[in-house]
Amino acid sequence: MTRRPPEDDRSDAEMTVGEPKRYAAGIGGVYHSMKPALTEMGPVRTARLMTRINHKDGFDCMSCAWPDPGKRKVAEFCENGAKAVTWEATPLVVERDFWRTHPLSSLEDKSEYWLGQQGRLTEPVYKAAGSDHYEPIGWDRAYEVVAEHLAALDDPNEAAFYTSGRASNEAAFVYQLFARAFGTNNLPDCSNMCHESTGTAMSQTLGLGKSTVSYDDFARADLIVVMGQNPGTNHPRMLTALAEAKEHGAQIVAVNTLPEAGLIGYKDPQKVRGYLGKATALADQFVQVRLGGDMALLQAVSQRVLAAEAAAPGTVLDHGFLDAHCDGFAAFAEHIADVDEHEVARATAVPATEIDELARRYLAADRVIICWAMGITQHRKSVDTVKEIVNLLLLRGNIGKPGAGASPIRGHSNVQGDRTMGVWEKMPDAFLDALGAEFGFAPPRDHGYDAVNGIRALAQGRLKVWIALGGNLLGAISDTGLAETAMRRTRLSVQLSTKLNRSHVVTGEEALILPVLGRTEVDLQKSGPQYVTVEDSVCAVHASHGWLPPISPDVRSETAIVAGLARATFAALDRPDVDVDWQAMIDDYDVIREHIARVVPGCADYNAKTRRRDGFVLPNGPRDERRFDTATGRARITVNHLEPVRCPPGRLLLQTMRSHDQFNTTVYSLNDRYRGIKKGRSVVFVHPDDLAELGFSDGQRVDVFSEWPGQPDRVLRGLRTVAYPTARGCAAAYFPEANVLVPLDSVALESNTPASKAVVIRLEPASDPAPT
Repeated sequence: MTRRPPEDDRSDAEMTVGEPKRYAAGIGGVYHSMKPALTEMGPVRTARLMTRINHKDGFDCMSCAWPDPGKRKVAEFCENGAKAVTWEATPLVVERDFWRTHPLSSLEDKSEYWLGQQGRLTEPVYKAAGSDHYEPIGWDRAYEVVAEHLAALDDPNEAAFYTSGRASNEAAFVYQLFARAFGTNNLPDCSNMCHESTGTAMSQTLGLGKSTVSYDDFARADLIVVMGQNPGTNHPRMLTALAEAKEHGAQIVAVNTLPEAGLIGYKDPQKVRGYLGKATALADQFVQVRLGGDMALLQAVSQRVLAAEAAAPGTVLDHGFLDAHCDGFAAFAEHIADVDEHEVARATAVPATEIDELARRYLAADRVIICWAMGITQHRKSVDTVKEIVNLLLLRGNIGKPGAGASPIRGHSNVQGDRTMGVWEKMPDAFLDALGAEFGFAPPRDHGYDAVNGIRALAQGRLKVWIALGGNLLGAISDTGLAETAMRRTRLSVQLSTKLNRSHVVTGEEALILPVLGRTEVDLQKSGPQYVTVEDSVCAVHASHGWLPPISPDVRSETAIVAGLARATFAALDRPDVDVDWQAMIDDYDVIREHIARVVPGCADYNAKTRRRDGFVLPNGPRDERRFDTATGRARITVNHLEPVRCPPGRLLLQTMRSHDQFNTTVYSLNDRYRGIKKGRSVVFVHPDDLAELGFSDGQRVDVFSEWPGQPDRVLRGLRTVAYPTARGCAAAYFPEANVLVPLDSVALESNTPASKAVVIRLEPASDPAPT
């Protein structure tokens, strides 16, 4: 697969590269939050929305899933949250004439940025087989198209129901009910591509694939280790919690391949000193680890912890906790004793003295939180790496006590809630039993396709209908060329969306775009205005109320569309065994929440609990009771074998990453100001010594080739090199453009998550002169 940058990002003429920033937010954060909002929405609309983001009577931010503090500030949002709201609540719309003047073939060379800038989608549109255009279609006929295709399938497993983490709990519950009543567990979701490794590892070791901390725990911690995460860009409100932890005496260690501004320093924009004073230094130690080296680093720290225990028996490990709650310690201790320090050095490129310092900090802290994100979960050995995080925490009882725990930081506002509601291809039998008892049908038991296997099934012709509740699968998934070719093989692709993205451009033989209400907008149904619910990274569930009038009278809520599709489908199928009142769910979401209360664990009395101003917190065995629902009923300390990433001479290891002005595949601008990039995304970040050693210069245009055994090289052409202080031997390029370089077969063991953080690449001088 060969790909060039999109035609609206091919010229280097306007791109500038400056020095990376040494702190995040401050007055610059305020300026870049408010300028787009005021420009696109005006002062009145901006003020009305920004004072309601993440407030108890307002709407939940559609950006990240960072939890809300108990005491809210007037401005309880970050720069990326403000941009997400502006992006959704813009009054700019895609006019009907757009579809006539823009055939799909003309959109194929447009970037995600350009597509998103066209405005909100306001009416359903349909692409007929053989056509190069979408055309407006009525809602009833749109539902019929989907129903006809689903009814014509030979097997329910020829359909897949993909979900984005933006969908509310109500929409997600109805969606998984639709899929399972239809007869399939093909419920791939965006979590397959991000924290699936986390869920796999933590479920096996702790009995729960979710965070074991609360928001307040950060202020109680003695040490917070932030691994493979860039909170300044991806979870900016987390910086306030980290700064407050520092004020309470916590130390912070950043473990990353790249130095990130938000972990170097922070200027709180809601405090005077955030404008006038110096930045608060956050990270007390920066451990710059080679890509793929985190697991070896964790084992090396554990080895030092066990050595400290051997030197002073009974004073280092939490033996009471280990004896009462854990198993596997003896085998782990024997294994860790044999970890080779030279192998650790090769895998991590971290000096032993740096590891010693990290171990000393860990040993000096009574309460430790380790948090992580995609920099940990998107490697071949990601599951084992998360298990090593758990191992290290368990050694000193840092699970189930205040100020301590494992904290995976979710990147989408309700990705965790969707999984709680049943959006997973492998839901346990207990959930399926409850679902079947509630609705009087027998849910399928065979596991369905995840995102990667869904693409494989599309490529092999085994999936005929692909329905997407939000998201941008083709932008987010690895191996872009293969994924797009696969999607074109399906008979019908359906997207429920607010704005255009790549998944609307590359379609099945027939395609539908069904426009949805934004989270900022009032959802008015027969029983009156509706609210929806979401779950954040620490298992807190709360309500979200829209405030703006809908962008168009012809948009519908995700919940109403899903239930409408289900109603039309089962009418076409004539399935008397499925007796679900879909219309009642559309008319009043309380009906859905009553079903949730009887089906979903921990959600009893769901309507009453979600009407509380603070919502409620789901039960959390490891955190609340030190209860571990694992195979043995105990927290499991595991033995995991190192498998360092090998990089041949003359090659680099590539990671994909977001820019600062970006949320998932949504690109708000062509700037990445914390890394010094303006007006461009076609760049590859490489250490200056690696550039010199490979014979390239800073600013040179190169073609980037990825190498995978037994397969042709994948190529991304025409990137500009940027000399950057990344770890030696490592490089970085922007997601989603660089997804073309990640083979579909490059996945994390056990979780099947795309492994996009250690891709072997080589650089060659650009084959073509710079496009203009």
